[in-house]
Amino acid sequence: MASPENEDGPDGPLAGHPQALRPLTGELLAAVLANRGYAVARDADGDLVGRWEENLIWFFRRGAAGEMLQVRTIAAPRFGIEHVPSLYAFCSSWNHDRLWPKAFVHVADDGLAQICGEVTTDLEAGVTPHQLDQLIDGGISTGCQLAAAVDRLPGGSDR
Repeated sequence: MASPENEDGPDGPLAGHPQALRPLTGELLAAVLANRGYAVARDADGDLVGRWEENLIWFFRRGAAGEMLQVRTIAAPRFGIEHVPSLYAFCSSWNHDRLWPKAFVHVADDGLAQICGEVTTDLEAGVTPHQLDQLIDGGISTGCQLAAAVDRLPGGSDR
C-alpha cells in the first residue's frame, strides 16, 4: 500500500502514523478500497459493494460497534433447487480444504441457490490501513478463487 499520509492529505482517514491502530470505520474502509483503485458503491443500507468479474463482493462492518470486518462474496452462478445437495457437498469440501473464505449455500426467495463466501475478522483492538489493505486483499482474492471454482460446477447459470 502506498504511503497513506501522502495519499490522503493530513485530515483524511488514511492520514497519521502508518503503524497507529485506529478503529474500523466506513470512511477508513472506503479509503483503503479507493487507494487500491477498486470501484465500489454504497448500497441502500450504506454498505460498500463492488463487482469482480460477474461476482459481487460486499464489505460489511459487523458487531455492536462495527468492529468486525466481513468480506462477503456472492458467486454469480445460480442453481436450481435440485442442485442444493451437491452445492452443500461442494461447500463442505471447500471448507475442509481451505481456511478462507467460509463457503455456504444461500437459497433465495425465488428458489434459486447461490454459493457465498465470507471472511470475518475481529478488529476490536483497531487496525492499521496496511493491515486493513491486506485483509481486504485476502478477502477479495480468496472470494474470487471460490467464485471461479463455483463457475466450473455443473448446472449453474447467470440468470
